Amino acid sequence: MRRGLHNSEHKVKPDRRAERAFHSGAPFLLSRRALFGLPFAALAQQRSRPNVIVFMTDDHGAWATGAYGCGEIHTPNIDALAKGGAKFTRAFACTPVCSPSRMTYMTGCVPSAHGVQDWLRPEDSFGETAKAWLDGFTTFPEVLARNGYRCGMVGKWHMGHDEQAQRGFTYWATVPGGGGTFKNATYVKNGKPTPYSGFKEDAIGDFALEFLDHQDTGTPFYLHVPFYAPHTPYDFQPEEDRKHYEKASFSCYPDTPKHANQNPGLGQHHANNASKMSYFALISGADRNIGRVLRHLEARGLRENTLVVFTADQGWNAGHHGVWGKGNGTWPFNMYEESIRVPMIWNHPAGIKPGQTITSMVSSYDFFPTMLDYTGLTAPPDRRRVGRSYGPLLKGQKLGREDKLFFEYSYVRGIRTPTRKLIVRAEGFPSEFYDLEKDPGETANKIDDPAYAKEIKTLQADLEKWFATAGAPPIEKWNSTTKQHLTEYGPFPARKQ
Repeated sequence: MRRGLHNSEHKVKPDRRAERAFHSGAPFLLSRRALFGLPFAALAQQRSRPNVIVFMTDDHGAWATGAYGCGEIHTPNIDALAKGGAKFTRAFACTPVCSPSRMTYMTGCVPSAHGVQDWLRPEDSFGETAKAWLDGFTTFPEVLARNGYRCGMVGKWHMGHDEQAQRGFTYWATVPGGGGTFKNATYVKNGKPTPYSGFKEDAIGDFALEFLDHQDTGTPFYLHVPFYAPHTPYDFQPEEDRKHYEKASFSCYPDTPKHANQNPGLGQHHANNASKMSYFALISGADRNIGRVLRHLEARGLRENTLVVFTADQGWNAGHHGVWGKGNGTWPFNMYEESIRVPMIWNHPAGIKPGQTITSMVSSYDFFPTMLDYTGLTAPPDRRRVGRSYGPLLKGQKLGREDKLFFEYSYVRGIRTPTRKLIVRAEGFPSEFYDLEKDPGETANKIDDPAYAKEIKTLQADLEKWFATAGAPPIEKWNSTTKQHLTEYGPFPARKQ
């Protein structure tokens, strides 16, 4: 038994022979039999498709990795993935908060379409009162499963009915909800509560290895590995991850004066060296477990044809702009670069040229079509999807589309070009415009500057047209798109239920 892992029975779907074989402990023979009914050409195509693992950290700004320029942080495995694959330097989350961002990665739809406009509170996330937020939407793992992939999920879900295996998944291990302690957490593994003794992220590594140990090398697999780190609370990190920072100066953290609208609950961490160490140590703990999985792939002879993606659900400010937090780190919500910019690395030894740095802008709503494009699969059409595949970039080609991205978080919408950013808020909150070419730190709001009036008017029209085409209501009616229990922030009212 691996450290801290307690055995539990797997939940079996009686009408699925392959899953029954997996849970019986004899996966190889029977899972091969389950494939014998496929036409030879389909079987050959299935075997040629890459395995896929997606690692996702939580509240992790791109700046907080060695691969993106922070020399103090210890992330050797993430850095190696970047060196051996393609690193995107301008990848963004559509929404700078957890649940809606994850929904966008999964569905290719923006919040006003998928209906999750903020993080899901416990009553909407798990248990008897939870809602099936993904009902009516196709997820990319579901498409993979329909095309012969065996899918597993280990880690944070936070998209509704967290404790239940979602469509397409045959292995499931999670701690329901979005946070909680990092020590001695209780997972729900294939439907059964499973206490884990030790570091929460080590459990994710253990479960990931267990899933991989039961994979037939003739059947492609998809493994979703969303870590809880480095989300708060900063209550526990193993000494093996903290030791890297015993003498750190934390030079990657800008100790700028605290933002006037800082979320007070997070403000305690501002310029706090203990919080800085905890944040870095949690990232190092996730990185260490990524290394465990990668070495296991090598030992199994699976690394060459396994696509490994590393990203985050959204970014994080740790002193940037005087904020500790993400989009809801300030009131009103922000869309600062550090809140929305995420690490994005694609590594596939058999298919992606190493050492690439890709500067084109890409969004989390592009992830769905890119994953299916890369694996050679298609999904049923859905007009609510707004993304386009950036697969050509991984082949050294151009996209042939306008370099422009759009963002949405509750009453805030935004548009970004390579050199400009316009942020528009509803309900009388102020808007913002930044000349990112002259002011990359977003220190001077030029929304009322006559010199930019024409540009702002054009971007405003583009923003409104894009959201209307995506089926979104006018921004003033943003809260008509969700039935979730929205959290009240300071003086800003939640949606009336």
